[in-house]
Amino acid sequence: MSVPKGGHWIDRSRELADWIGRAREEPCVAVDTEFMRERTYWPRLCLVQLATSREAVVVDALAPGLDLGPLLELMADERVLKVFHAARQDLEIFHRLMGGRLPSPVFDTQIAAMVVGLGDAVSYESLVARLLGRKLEKGARVTDWSRRPLSEAQIRYALADVVHLRDVYDRLCERIRALGRESWMAEELAQLLDPARYRALPEEAWQRLKLRSKDRRYLGLVRELAAWRERRAQQRDVPRGHVLRDDLLLELASVRPQDASALRALDRIRLDPEAMREVLALIRKVMALPEDALPDPPPEPVRDGGPLVDLLKVLLKHCAREHRVAARLIATGEDLERIAQEPEPDVPALRGWRRTLFGDQALALKRGEIALALEGGRLVLLPRGSPKAA
Repeated sequence: MSVPKGGHWIDRSRELADWIGRAREEPCVAVDTEFMRERTYWPRLCLVQLATSREAVVVDALAPGLDLGPLLELMADERVLKVFHAARQDLEIFHRLMGGRLPSPVFDTQIAAMVVGLGDAVSYESLVARLLGRKLEKGARVTDWSRRPLSEAQIRYALADVVHLRDVYDRLCERIRALGRESWMAEELAQLLDPARYRALPEEAWQRLKLRSKDRRYLGLVRELAAWRERRAQQRDVPRGHVLRDDLLLELASVRPQDASALRALDRIRLDPEAMREVLALIRKVMALPEDALPDPPPEPVRDGGPLVDLLKVLLKHCAREHRVAARLIATGEDLERIAQEPEPDVPALRGWRRTLFGDQALALKRGEIALALEGGRLVLLPRGSPKAA
């Protein structure tokens, strides 16, 4: 396959092993992936792009017989830093390929950009432009990465996602050191690399659904039906909606058919004979459960905290601007709502560096110990009792 200048296409195990051997002598490697998941439950890895200080490659993850073992060894090599941008989905792929482990150590340039105040969820393209003054091509953004052969333009687009990444990493590290925020970055990366974030647990799948009732029997049916659907989708590697759509799952939990004829009478629901037997058995099982074995209703969603939330938003914006850090990284809207309403909320904004930067002031504002005021068009924080706060 034709590959643009500056890159190399790898689709053979020996080539990959040789390249990885050289890469493991480097202090860090830039990494990106291209995948498809529209027709599968698990993301289907199509390409892996890698770059060192000397060379960049595109690995054809779909090549017949290709042994990805050396690549996974690189991901696990503690001596080599893996640099990603917006790593969440890439890490999800490697978590599965590595049997529940995650690449380590890792650096995420999108998180780093928020730590140094370059914006919320800033794009790779934007970072390359702002930090390096370079412009990326946009032509192959919408691509079926599973098709072969790929065009030179598609491969060039894929390569661009890693060839600038090390330079972006260097510039961000300089800013992090200048601001003294190495510990902030370490805290954020520890959260990113928590394996619990990447486990698809069927027992928890029901919590993603928009529930129609607080009835505990209904909730028990939703929980079990969602877990059954998740397992079936995982086993067959199909999107969960191909097994049973959300609205139909909730309909089953409401109607609760007890036999095959009642299930068939639900015109919108079409299940194969095996699935019908499993669903009916599950419904009967839940209907027989004692009340104390059923789930409690989830907590009420956080309601509008009123004027105090508005003041906290102003304070958050002020802290973000003063300290040159993305507001979204400091606190979420839910954090602010809970700070306003709960006596002692357990939220990220009241832990670690976030508490020092914002949380303590947020609590002081809530208690009336400080006030917000304008001086010369600038927001300032005034202690309670100050003449200007009166």
